[in-house]
Amino acid sequence: MTVTDATSGTTTDLAPAANRHLWGHFARHGAGITPPIITRGEGVTIWDDKGKEYIDGLSGLFVVQVGHGRKELAEAAAKQAEKLAFFPLWSYATPTAIELAERIAGYAPGDLNRVFFTTGGGEAVESAWKLAKNYFKLTGKPSKHKVISRAIAYHGTPQGALAITGLPAFKAPFEPLTPGGFRVPNTNFYRAPEPFNTDPKAFGEYCADRIAEAIEFEGPDTVAAVFLEPVQNAGGCFPPPPGYFRRVREICDEYDVLLVSDEVICAFGRIGEMFACSSPLGELGYVPDIITCAKGLTSGYSPIGAMIASDRLFEPFNDGKTTFAHGYTFGGHPVSAAVALANLDIFEREGLNQHVQQMAPVFRATLEQLYDLPIVGDIRGEGFFYGIELVKDKATKETFNDEECERLLRGFLTPALFEAGLYCRADDRGDPVVQLAPPLIAGKKEFDAIYEILRGVLDEAGQLL
Repeated sequence: MTVTDATSGTTTDLAPAANRHLWGHFARHGAGITPPIITRGEGVTIWDDKGKEYIDGLSGLFVVQVGHGRKELAEAAAKQAEKLAFFPLWSYATPTAIELAERIAGYAPGDLNRVFFTTGGGEAVESAWKLAKNYFKLTGKPSKHKVISRAIAYHGTPQGALAITGLPAFKAPFEPLTPGGFRVPNTNFYRAPEPFNTDPKAFGEYCADRIAEAIEFEGPDTVAAVFLEPVQNAGGCFPPPPGYFRRVREICDEYDVLLVSDEVICAFGRIGEMFACSSPLGELGYVPDIITCAKGLTSGYSPIGAMIASDRLFEPFNDGKTTFAHGYTFGGHPVSAAVALANLDIFEREGLNQHVQQMAPVFRATLEQLYDLPIVGDIRGEGFFYGIELVKDKATKETFNDEECERLLRGFLTPALFEAGLYCRADDRGDPVVQLAPPLIAGKKEFDAIYEILRGVLDEAGQLL
């Protein structure tokens, strides 16, 4: 029997049911593993089924921008569901979808005025690749179908999006994949090759020029798009070097290749702006042809995603007869759209983007106090989005082998950080990192608490090596 305390959210007897029936995402099962059960959230704090509280240092999964427990978002969902719980956008429209599309287009840079709704980020990436191929077929360049992305980058798990993802271990179980995905170097300056490891601008030009090189190698008449995150997530928050995106934009224009800004994580305040490609933080500031987004659009209170395309890309479909033969039953769901509108109201009323811009230097300075720990090699990121790379030897930047990563990250760090009261991510999709992305309402108090937990656990981890 399952018993829930409505006041505290404490739940008992759920573990056996979870172990028997729940199939977790990217999760290990069996061998006595039982997932932590999270029952409640308020602000930047979450509670488990035993009543223990934790700092949500990852915003759920880079999602809960405005914090947990915002009643007005739940009320927006209930109010819309009473009026119209569902209707598809398949040749029809709903008021909330129209209003949200207009609002998103108003935030987007340049002429990105067309909003195609999905239910999540992977679907948005999938939609962008399909649009790129469809667009070039309609404009007389049918051989342009390939996509270029960066090594280690994560762009989703649907078959098409997975071909864009640059993580071989994630792809191998599902091969053969959709053909056409090709990789270029990422922008991890901490591990830049010589002679670029002392000059960030030169490194940025080097990385961007590898995109031009890949286009030339594959044939410009075959390449449709380049998919890049403003700040790459997998591998541990790689910011762009100075001039990188300016050069990439030039390359895409030169070869008639679409630039897709994958902002599933970076949009809606994570980097201090509604869209990170317009962010005043870091070396950003570019106008893509397509933006993909999801996560923070509703702060996770209801699922939704979007592909935002330029007027130029929409034009071939604007003739009264040509259809983009693609869609999702729940894309632009009226309840999710209503929640997104209420979420964006909170952003504007509480000045969350401005808050991130003001507090980002404080977050950075707080985390950089960890540099004195021997295990901390690099601390990087922008806004409220940071990675701490861990090393065996700080002087040589020597990293850990697979067996050591297994012991360090899953054997020690993940349970130790959680036990100490911090939910974050210990990740080794590239070199081992700890990733942090607290809700955008966080401030110095929360930063200090995160720092204290990290210092204690990382110090212990260093002594165990």
